[in-house]
Amino acid sequence: MSISAQEAHYGFTERWLPRLVLAPSFLLTLIFLYGFIIWNCYLSFTTSRLMPNLTWAGLAQYQILFENERWWVAVKNLFIFASLFIGSGMAIGIGLAIFLDQKIRGEGILRTIYLYPMALSFVVTGTAWKWMLNPGLGLEKLMHDWGFIHFTFDWLVNSEMSIYTVVIAGVWQSSGFVMALFLAGLRGVDDSIIKAAQIDGASLPRIYWKIILPALRPVFFSTLMILSHIAIKSFDLVMALTGGGPGFSSVVPATFMYAMAFTRGQMGVGAASSMMMLATVAALVVPYLYSELRGKKNG
Repeated sequence: MSISAQEAHYGFTERWLPRLVLAPSFLLTLIFLYGFIIWNCYLSFTTSRLMPNLTWAGLAQYQILFENERWWVAVKNLFIFASLFIGSGMAIGIGLAIFLDQKIRGEGILRTIYLYPMALSFVVTGTAWKWMLNPGLGLEKLMHDWGFIHFTFDWLVNSEMSIYTVVIAGVWQSSGFVMALFLAGLRGVDDSIIKAAQIDGASLPRIYWKIILPALRPVFFSTLMILSHIAIKSFDLVMALTGGGPGFSSVVPATFMYAMAFTRGQMGVGAASSMMMLATVAALVVPYLYSELRGKKNG
């Protein structure tokens, strides 16, 4: 084989072999992710009930969805859960990151303890907190056994407060993850900036608030996107902790979609609710991706 033929063969291999290796996974992703998204979108415009029905129905399923009281309860619960879950998780995570950034003794052990909840599945987390918050088994019973007979904590069985138990469990699991992200960002900040600010007389809290945290804007938005995605698609935590109850007081869009599509024989309504969830995720992710890509292009 001549040198030119060898070079051509090497160029062909270098160019096409990676594409051939990635082609099967790319094709499967295209079919089983985006293909099913398109299929689900089509079902939301049909008369599908217990089984798929390809008869076109226009916006009828969306009208049924928006007239369903349970859907609006799910939307309200999502707003409550997402706002408290994201806000509290980020506040606690940032606080823990700043605490560990002081290079305290035993940092490795503390970091492991804080990160441990993230290693658990949401099903395990929900089940554990269900035991702890059960009035007959957990915290309330423990306080009664200790002599505090007037202590009550019945949020798990209280229709007005049940969604907040999901917030508690979610924040407990996610705050360590937020801590890890921000701690990595804090460790990437140049120490000379902190020393220069200290020489100018700035206090440590002011340095973090005015200088360091604003420099972690990319970490902040990445964390916000991740937590928002977790909140919108939250299903297993709610099912394991409250089951959407009492009644349907703690139902969220993900559990609403599952109930409609798989237990109530309303596949079209379930498909419509899932498309609303997808639209919500897209409304958060697309502007973020656009700003990131535009920033890289301008840079």
